[in-house]
Amino acid sequence: MAALRVLLLATALATTLLACDAEIPEPSAAGAETVVEEIDAPAAAGSGEPALAVGEGGRVYLSWIEPEGDGHALRFATRTGGAWSEPRTIARGEHWFVNWADFPSILELPDGALAAHWLAKSGPGTYAYDVLVARSADGGETWSDPVVPHRDGTETEHGFVSMFPAEDGGLGLVWLDGREYAGREPGDPGAEMTLRAARIAAGAVEDEALLDGRVCDCCQTDVAIAAEGPVVAYRDRSPEEIRDISVVRLVGGAWSDPARIHPDDWEIAACPVNGPAIAARGERVAVAWYTAARDTLRVRLARSTDAGATFGEPVGIDAGAPEGRVDVALLESGEALVSWLERAEDGNGLILARRVGSDGRLGEPVTVARTSYARASGFPRMALSGDEAVFAWTDPVEPSRVRTATARLAAIPSPD
Repeated sequence: MAALRVLLLATALATTLLACDAEIPEPSAAGAETVVEEIDAPAAAGSGEPALAVGEGGRVYLSWIEPEGDGHALRFATRTGGAWSEPRTIARGEHWFVNWADFPSILELPDGALAAHWLAKSGPGTYAYDVLVARSADGGETWSDPVVPHRDGTETEHGFVSMFPAEDGGLGLVWLDGREYAGREPGDPGAEMTLRAARIAAGAVEDEALLDGRVCDCCQTDVAIAAEGPVVAYRDRSPEEIRDISVVRLVGGAWSDPARIHPDDWEIAACPVNGPAIAARGERVAVAWYTAARDTLRVRLARSTDAGATFGEPVGIDAGAPEGRVDVALLESGEALVSWLERAEDGNGLILARRVGSDGRLGEPVTVARTSYARASGFPRMALSGDEAVFAWTDPVEPSRVRTATARLAAIPSPD
């Protein structure tokens, strides 16, 4: 695993260099100022790893990690009525796995309960860590003891979690699982990262399932609830080192076989640390992702009109020099809103967002924030609430800090 990580960093650097000569048609600063408004975030200095979720009535949840003493704390706040609440603490600990790409999350379940996950070290290895999940029945005032959704007991990687509400009121989870690395040397047959799922109900782990036996090692997963059930998007990995985006679906209580969304045919012998994002409204599903197939950097969007069973041809979203780190949402109008990180002409980073019509036409991009493309800037997040989009990202300038902004959907240009 360690050798693989070194290789992926070298590959990521090479991929980044490919973008240096691209010219980006940046939106005007004046236009960005009128569309996107930064709002004070409740996170303290040193904070990072933000995540967003939307609950009943459009309530927005923001979670993040802060340093605390010799350890860390996972905190959250809610946004209603145009302001963030005072932060509350979900959990704290001294032996957590805190990483720019593998970050905690929070979710409101249909019964109003909250669920949150974070990561804790399970052994001395760099990537030996477990997933911990807790639940709150009182709006986040108190939290249950954490539950570990995987029961293999190996000191290997377990992370890149996506949570979703199960049909019977339980909590569903998918994650990347490194148990097959236990006791094997890198390169040994069977030493594969896997994609697994489970359900937590009444504090008990049930229905653990293997969804894919060979996937990319450290790209985020994502899940959306479509008309027929959850659809999970992730970066797959073929025996030939093709690392394209696939989906699996939970339909009628059974998980489908993996299905590739589009044959980018990105051959890369290391993980690019750049997972997909998915959104759904009924039968409509949209997936956004990053690829560098054939040495061409792209952010792409593909749509499904049959609850994720099949997808149409993708359209290009980026402005010419993308770093990826995508997010996506579906509007009631049928348009998609996509956010991503782009390399700016001055060598820094831009968080951009643009609307995409159901016919693939593109609206003009808007600048959400100017930031860095370095790992310390993390993965910008986006959520829709009523008539506005909410954004969260990590400002890596020391001390780092989570920042947030909003934009009125009506002010983000629609396709012509």
